[in-house]
Amino acid sequence: MSLDLWFNNELSTIAKKIEDIDKELIFNRKALRLDGKEKIKEILKIYKYLVFPEYYHKNSKETYQTSTYFYENLQKFLLELRNQVKIIFEIIDDSSCYCKKIEEIIIGITNKLPLIKTKIQNDIKAAYFGDPAAFSFEEILLCYPSIEVISIHRLAHELYAMNVPILPRILSEYAHQLTGIDIHPGATIGDYFFIDHGTGVVIGETCIIGNNVKLYQGVTLGAKNFPLDNDGHPVKGIKRHPNIEDNVIIYAGATILGGDTTIGHNTIIGGNIWVDRSIPPYSSVYGKQISLNIKNKATINEKKRELSVSTDY
Repeated sequence: MSLDLWFNNELSTIAKKIEDIDKELIFNRKALRLDGKEKIKEILKIYKYLVFPEYYHKNSKETYQTSTYFYENLQKFLLELRNQVKIIFEIIDDSSCYCKKIEEIIIGITNKLPLIKTKIQNDIKAAYFGDPAAFSFEEILLCYPSIEVISIHRLAHELYAMNVPILPRILSEYAHQLTGIDIHPGATIGDYFFIDHGTGVVIGETCIIGNNVKLYQGVTLGAKNFPLDNDGHPVKGIKRHPNIEDNVIIYAGATILGGDTTIGHNTIIGGNIWVDRSIPPYSSVYGKQISLNIKNKATINEKKRELSVSTDY
């Protein structure tokens, strides 16, 4: 059967099947009004103008040192953010009662922005003083994925704490795609936080992290199990992820699980180990060293040559 003939015979049938499935979608069709990643990129671009104008804005230094610069960009940022929050509330709330909520959210995030900026600057300091390969603050800001993801997380977390639906997850998943670091916006992260290298790090929604904490690549701060409701579905809104107290270092590939697990302050967690119980402060936790089988290639090759000579008749 030729392709044209197959189209004539089958295309309308398949199109009807797709249409019927579409009618049964579980999604709210109003969600199609969300502007998606492109609008998020635009909002984050203005956000970076506010947080680090000297590196992300093309205007001269004199321009961004004026109060007018910050006022105008703050206004742009808040207007764009308000529009996205409004669309989201229209999706999930058919009433007209959300207008006051939106006002409270925008006022709240505006008041939080100076603190967010201070926290991000402290995160840069943590990276500089915690990584011997870092030679300047500028290098860290422009190159380190840890700073990219934590700067977005600081904003997403405040929106999450204000009970803004959907948008915090859009922000965090955009950062995840950029960096390979997955931080749920619900995670509470203290000051002077640094992820060295970063690829593959996962930090769950109910995780609470203290000050001066350093993680390496591949660390998982996750859930140990999921209590189920009467219908067999995971119970939502409960503590599932660990607490990491101040001054903790967690090396590459470590997995720490459970909402009742606390890693005490000033503790070191070694690489590639599984922790599902609380660890007291001032501890060092390492896995059992596996035995290494080391063979010397030069010795092996020499023996092969000797064997070859001895069997050469």
